Parts: sequence; C-alpha cells; structure tokens
Amino acid sequence: MQVDFDAIVVGGGPGGSSAASYLAKAGLKCVVLEREIMPREHVGESFVPATTRVLKEIGFIDNMDKFGFVRKYGAVWTAASKGIYDVDFEGMGSDVHPDIDMNITRHVHNLEGMEDECRADIRFEERQQPGVDRNHTWHVDRGRFDLLLLQHAEKLGATVYEGIRVSEVDLSDPATPRVKFKIGRQDITLTARVVIDASGRQTLLGNQLKLKVNDPVFNQYALHTWFDNYDRKHFAKAKNGALHDDYIFIHFLPLTNTWVWQIPISETATSIGVVTQKQNFAKSRQSREKFFWDAVASRPDLHKALKEATQLRPLKEEGDYSYAMKQICGDGFVMIGDAARFVDPIFSSGVSIAMNSARLACHSIIPTLQNGGVCDAKSFEEYQSTMRKGTKNWYEFITVYYRLNVLFTAFVEDPRYRLDVLKLLQGDLYDTDCPPVLAEMRRIVTDVESRPNHPWHKLLGDLTNEAFRPAF
Repeated sequence: MQVDFDAIVVGGGPGGSSAASYLAKAGLKCVVLEREIMPREHVGESFVPATTRVLKEIGFIDNMDKFGFVRKYGAVWTAASKGIYDVDFEGMGSDVHPDIDMNITRHVHNLEGMEDECRADIRFEERQQPGVDRNHTWHVDRGRFDLLLLQHAEKLGATVYEGIRVSEVDLSDPATPRVKFKIGRQDITLTARVVIDASGRQTLLGNQLKLKVNDPVFNQYALHTWFDNYDRKHFAKAKNGALHDDYIFIHFLPLTNTWVWQIPISETATSIGVVTQKQNFAKSRQSREKFFWDAVASRPDLHKALKEATQLRPLKEEGDYSYAMKQICGDGFVMIGDAARFVDPIFSSGVSIAMNSARLACHSIIPTLQNGGVCDAKSFEEYQSTMRKGTKNWYEFITVYYRLNVLFTAFVEDPRYRLDVLKLLQGDLYDTDCPPVLAEMRRIVTDVESRPNHPWHKLLGDLTNEAFRPAF
C-alpha cells in the first residue's frame, strides 16, 4: 500500500529532529509534526559528551561553535559542609562494617573537615571516550538550539510542520499506521510505514495506549529561571586555582533531596533551577517564589550573588519528572527520549538520552525500510534491550546520588573509581547491564540502609527506604 511518508516523527525537540536528520540523510521520506511554534523555552540546557556522537553523525557538530553555544568542559558539585555532612567520623573505624572501604571513609571525612564548603570537580578530558573527538560538550539556550536542529533536519530533506497537535495514532493496521490531527477545522490523516513518538513529556502514545507508569520513588519538581550578570566566578575557582565558570554546577542544599543547578547560557546569562520533592512544592505562585528564595538562602553566598543579579524570566515550574513505559516499541511504532522514559535532571541526561535513543532507533528503522521490511516489534528488539539497559543504569546511578550523595562525591574524588564514575557522567551507560562502579556504590548504600546503627545511616536521603527495589 502506498503511504504519505516512510516515517512520521511526532515532536520536533532534540530527539525528533535527530531522528528526522538520520532518516533524511538515509534518503527516506519523513515528516516532523511539532505541536509548538519554535522557538520555545525548555529546560535541559546542559549536555553530556555522548551527544557529540549524534551531532557528528547528523552533520550538526560544527554549528555548535558557529552559533556561539557555551562550551562545557566538566562538572562541579558543591556543598556547605555545615549541616550537609554533619557526622562525627572520628574513631569510626571500629564501627564500620568490615566490607565498607576505609579509603571511602577517609574521603568522606576529608569532605566533612572543610571549613566553609566542600566540592568535587571532574573534567571530561580525563577519560578518552570512544567516538568523541573533543574535550567538551555544550550548554545551550534550548529554544534556540531546538529551532536550529529542527531547521537542520529540514535542510537535510525532512518535511517540518509546526503548530500541529496530534490527536491520535491509529495502529489498527500496524504496517500502515495513521496519524490524525487538525489544521483549522479540517481533519487530516497522514499514513506512514512507522511512527516515531518523540512527543517528550506529553507522552502521546504512552497515554493513548495506557503504557505510562508513574515512578513510585522519584517525584521531583523544579523551579527555574535565568539571571543576567550573576557572578559565576564566586564558585568557579578549583583547588588548583583554575577557573571553572564554564562548568555545570550542582549545589547541594541542606534540605532533603534538594539541589540547585547553575548552567551558563551565554557570557552573561545563567540558568538557575531549584529541584526538590513534591511535598515541598507549594501550589500558589507566591508560595513557590518564596520557596525558591528560601531554598537558595540556605546557601548564603549563592543567595547573595543571585540577589545582586537581574532575573530575566519569571519562575517556571516542571513537575511529575519521573515515569516509564510498559513497552517502548511495538508493531508500527517506537518511542524515543522523554516520550519513552524520564528519571531526573541531576546528571543532565535528558538530551543525551533523547538524541542517542533517536540514533539507536534509526539504526533499526533505516535498514528495515530500505530493504522493504516492516517495522514491527521484532525489528526493535535490539533497540528496546539497549535502551532498557541504559535507562536502568541511569536510574540506579541517580538513585545512589539521592540516597547517599556524600558517597557519590567520595567516589568522584577517589582515584580508583574516578574514571569509572566519569564514564557514567559522559553518558556511556548502554554497554553493560551493571557497570562495576555502580554495583560497588549500590553495595555500600544497601549495607548502610540495612543497619540503622551504621555511622553513615544518618546521612541517607529519605527518597526511598529500599533504594534498589525495582520501581516498575
């Protein structure tokens, strides 16, 4: 049967635009249906280096510097020592379980002993990353980046329609799925050989097919805005004296499972977001404003610097961050990016997952369609297996962080584990079922959880009492 397109991509964010670029470069006829009129504001403004592979393959990499996006060379985690790691480590050697590594203990003790603030820095170039040929990634204004990437897909040959709100995907004949929407009062139906759901947190097919499952553990919300002329240099001085004002900063707050992101968007503009649990997230706008500033005030230096800057945008909120799907592909369809799964923004994984899932999905779609095959569930088996593996590793990595973030910081600082942690932070989590460093972090957290008298027990976050029980 003749169809309108080889592939219909629902959503024109980084995942959808990347998928359309891969398909168009391969000579396939595709269309992108984006519900917004670009550009539009969006969170997820900092990348991990794994995005570089996709940017190279679709031919967009040279545009990143051409269009002036800020280079990102690494990441920093900071915490005011008082109130964050407030525990007596003196003489704890005899109290620690024999399986707990005393080297890790000493790292935590060193963090506790700092007078004003403790920090951990990591630089991407410390580890050579296969397929990545530069020592940095980027921070971006997502409105601008998403528009440019969508225009790039169009230049490669994809058809792009904006302002299109898809109402339904008809999969009654999975060999020829139909996508329905309106233009004005006119009902439109387009046919294709496969539908790629890149609808983001709208989760079009997840909702339509009742596949979406809300995460019973993570319920983080975010309040965020931009500031002009915020002094990024205050926190930027590293132990060796270098300035890291082009890094992403994660500032721990002395509030349970609450932290602040600091992302440089341009020479003068900085994105600031407070991430916290749902029970802290007030309903009224006035109380949310108060919560944002009260949270920031728990780190006085950060509060002072922001008060001296100029707020550029009203506070925006993001909620219901974490969910999964019972399945992410089937006969005639595949989900990518946030349309398939999202956990939490703590390690800047969102855009990387979106673009790499587009890459992996297209590795299945392109040869299937070029050879006259059908995009059924079987054709996506490798894609689903790889994505399940990668997102599971992201999930457990993020869980370790929230459950015992002092342990995460200690692993970053420990030379035996540093490069293995860096591999995860670079976005390379898809090649093994459980990275050894993650298994070791999990082992320590589980042991601390199981023993209320353990000296570290009081440092556990309360996100979950059984951090590694399968959530879905």
